[in-house]
Amino acid sequence: MTTMTDTSNAARFREFKMPDVGEGLTEAEILKWYVQPGDTVTDGQVVCEVETAKAAVELPIPFDGVVHELRFPEGTTVDVGQVIIAVDVAPGSDSAAAEPEAPAPAPEAEAPKGRQPVLVGYGVAESSTKRRARKGAETAPPAAAPAAVQAELNGQGTAAIPEARPLAKPPVRKLAKDLGIDLATVTPTGVGGVITREDVHAAATPEAPAAPSAPAVAPVVAEPEAPVQQGARETRIPVKGVRKAIAQAMVGSAFTAPHVTEFVTVDVTRTMKLVAELKEDKDMAGVRVNPLLVIAKALLVAIKRNPGVNAVWDEANQEIVQKHYVNLGIAAATPRGLIVPNIKDAHDRTLPQLAASLGELVATARDGRTSPAAMAGGTVTITNVGVFGVDTGTPILNPGESAILAVGAIKLQPWVHKGKVKPRQVTTLALSFDHRLIDGELGSKFLADIAAILEQPKRLITWA
Repeated sequence: MTTMTDTSNAARFREFKMPDVGEGLTEAEILKWYVQPGDTVTDGQVVCEVETAKAAVELPIPFDGVVHELRFPEGTTVDVGQVIIAVDVAPGSDSAAAEPEAPAPAPEAEAPKGRQPVLVGYGVAESSTKRRARKGAETAPPAAAPAAVQAELNGQGTAAIPEARPLAKPPVRKLAKDLGIDLATVTPTGVGGVITREDVHAAATPEAPAAPSAPAVAPVVAEPEAPVQQGARETRIPVKGVRKAIAQAMVGSAFTAPHVTEFVTVDVTRTMKLVAELKEDKDMAGVRVNPLLVIAKALLVAIKRNPGVNAVWDEANQEIVQKHYVNLGIAAATPRGLIVPNIKDAHDRTLPQLAASLGELVATARDGRTSPAAMAGGTVTITNVGVFGVDTGTPILNPGESAILAVGAIKLQPWVHKGKVKPRQVTTLALSFDHRLIDGELGSKFLADIAAILEQPKRLITWA
């Protein structure tokens, strides 16, 4: 009889384990729970957001039921394969008394509707979070502390949890927390009432003078300005997530591939004129046109002329793997750290298609929605350090690639043009490459070809 009861209980409560949402990743941090014990969930509903070493990903649950237990709180790093949530798939059955109820955390508002699961095979379903009455909810003092932690992680400081949770993406919530802004006080302008980064910045502008007259926000401002924080001489920040992955990748690359970096300064005045003309071209309507677009196209043409650059060293098999396709990586600085998503088969794209792909890549990265698949399989990378006003740098290779091009700031400088010194638009390019498979001659020709195209953009046609 005991065996039958145990079997019945086991069949009633289903467990959902942390999946491998990337390529061979071993762990992920739980950033946000969208459900709590007692909530009703449906197949395909997003229940939490996790951060891997590559991206922030929303996890859908693959069955229906009522949330019985959350095994880990937000901010916990969990190994792949560990159970993170238990769901009662047969609520209201006779064996209800056989399973003890877990202490219920503080109530939280419904998750935003319309979330899209990102794992293959789970389908798409709207969030349908519902509340189930809980006995003795008001007589559980231990729930007060988790509620405060929950509010803090949501970017709401230590203020009371609002009745309706503001709609905002994780990077926007982090920005609000960093600026000391209570999202409940921000007026949303995004589609469907979603709070955008601009909304948070707008709310931050008048916040400084209004702080004394805003008692609801006072606890948020006061906490980071505590005397203990001001007197601290150092701060220790746990290394995890994207920062941990960046550190491991850069150390592995720097001490595995023998780096060589070459530089060239080039007159890009004609390229800048081409950019201005393309902005007025009707075929480029609706896409963003900037110097990076032409530089990316120049690099793709240069690879066609120097295919040996688009290769990788296979240490295990002692082989050089020549790639006959180009997945062009674009280094992007995001609130989560540096990521390098890539444009698949960039060599096959027309200029308008390349421009559209660049725009989508940048927008997705800024919103924190870049998937692990978008960062896998790159063959060569561009890093635009010029946006920070610096001339150039010595970039480190992205693991699994053999070349990376750094683009410096484009500045008006005196330049000898047709025998006379004239003000011209000038930039400096830096190419780092793996010297195991790219000799100095090949690397130099590749960089020189990129510079030649940017100096005379018509070579995009004659060389292509």
